[in-house]
Amino acid sequence: MTDTKPAVRLLYIDDDAGLSRLVQKELGRHGYEVTCAPDGDAGLEKLEQGDFDVCALDHYMPGRDGLDVLPDIMAMPEPPPVVYVTGAQEGRIAVAALRAGAADYVIKDVSEDFTSLLRSALEDALLRRRLQRENDEAQEEVRLARDRAEAMLREVNHRVGNSLQLVSTFMSLQLRHLADEGARSAVKEAQARIEAVAHVHRRLYTSGDMSTVAMDEYLAGLIDELSKSLGPDEGSPTLSLEAEPMRVSTDQAVSLGVVVTELVTNAVKYAYGPGQGGEIRVILKSGGEGRALLTVEDDGPGMGDGKPKGTGLGGKIIGAMASGLRSAVEIDPEHRGVRARLAFDL
Repeated sequence: MTDTKPAVRLLYIDDDAGLSRLVQKELGRHGYEVTCAPDGDAGLEKLEQGDFDVCALDHYMPGRDGLDVLPDIMAMPEPPPVVYVTGAQEGRIAVAALRAGAADYVIKDVSEDFTSLLRSALEDALLRRRLQRENDEAQEEVRLARDRAEAMLREVNHRVGNSLQLVSTFMSLQLRHLADEGARSAVKEAQARIEAVAHVHRRLYTSGDMSTVAMDEYLAGLIDELSKSLGPDEGSPTLSLEAEPMRVSTDQAVSLGVVVTELVTNAVKYAYGPGQGGEIRVILKSGGEGRALLTVEDDGPGMGDGKPKGTGLGGKIIGAMASGLRSAVEIDPEHRGVRARLAFDL
């Protein structure tokens, strides 16, 4: 048992009854189910009532010519491809039909070549329509796959952010049971580092763009978190932010967030004495030529002998994060306090 190929449903609109019968007879031999319409209005009525795979439209017809009818066909919700039929010396009309939405055109004559050329044009129009539909379906599948991937990535960021927040909460509980100030300080610093990473994932979860982070918005949230966790007491340094709008990759955002956290933490610890107050400024500006400049500065006593204070772990973390950005943190020797700068590529 063999499968029968379904007939191609063709609407042929032409006031020439003899040529219409010829088209109906010749194309019927090649698997076409041909319906004829004597003028444009009759053709539009049949298109509205029936389901046709393709349409052939003559130019010269009583009442309205083909160029008047073609826009009405193309305005239908799902119009079939239209092959325009015109005279031998009417190239200008054929071009106008193509611009109006016709898929192809055929020169009209009474020879046997006309039906062959018409069938070839119809098959080409149907092939292009099928390829266009397949392309549209493929694009839709790609869009759906992308949407699913973005939804999954958003859920991953949500879960990672929640997990990191849970770890931070555990560390807060641990702090309540620590009496040693050195241990408490170390846990607070570790907690701040975790919060810097968690903040990136929280921002990615709420953002429509899963590949980049609005660094100015991210830093605003990070500085707010650092203000609450590192210096909540009266007389603690004030953190301020000046950031130009810019977007960076997620990996860059994590590295920059950790760098800011370490530099701000050091400034809170060493720039000012207890209850002295003071300001710690975080500045993010475009550096031109696809680069940006991150600055963290204070007005304290400066680096002193230049040797790292504490365990030096913060300096190692800063160096590792800066290296991931293909850069390094530089200290401005002209600034009276500490001014740390990091230039990086956007």
